[in-house]
Amino acid sequence: MVARSEGRQNSLLSAKEAKEKLAMAAAEQAAEHARARDAEQAEKQRLIEKLSEPSGIPDEDVMQRAAAIVERAISNGLSEVQVYRFPNQLCTDGGRAISQAEAGWEKTLTGVPAEIYGFWDRKLRPLGYKIRFEIVEWSGGLRGDVGVTLRWV
Repeated sequence: MVARSEGRQNSLLSAKEAKEKLAMAAAEQAAEHARARDAEQAEKQRLIEKLSEPSGIPDEDVMQRAAAIVERAISNGLSEVQVYRFPNQLCTDGGRAISQAEAGWEKTLTGVPAEIYGFWDRKLRPLGYKIRFEIVEWSGGLRGDVGVTLRWV
């Protein structure tokens, strides 16, 4: 706490007191930003852990969801739609093979993204649907999130 000079008649802080008060406010703001960043990182880590596990959703339910997404997109005049987005940490190589369009990139997928690819390969590919996995976010030149787009034209 900033101590006021004794015997002062007005409520104006001294320059030293103002500087100290400003420094304390800046320190509190920095601490708040750090707490928010830590909470965001923890939430992202929980999400990655959850998405690394099998979803447990049966193919029939996934097919119903896919049909609804496609119907909605078609009614909006679209021939493709992004159906999923996930952190690149769910790829064993951080999304490198996807960004380089390397053969076998699908083998780097884990968890739910691997399930999505497998579902497409088993159920949607035979119906003529195409799928595209691509890096959709670049932050400071680094790979970020991966988007999954389903296309039917």
